[in-house]
Amino acid sequence: MEPRAGIILRCSVCKNENYITTKNKRKHAERFEVKKFCPHCNKSTLHQEKK
Repeated sequence: MEPRAGIILRCSVCKNENYITTKNKRKHAERFEVKKFCPHCNKSTLHQEKK
């Protein structure tokens, strides 16, 4: 398993994939969640790591 992997963040409301980022899978094995702006919902919503 590589230490740093690319992940896609998906809006939890409209399910659109809006952001691409990286995370360290060795230190943070759980799914990544962050509140970010969704251009489709036109408001800040919870974005979760895509499976």
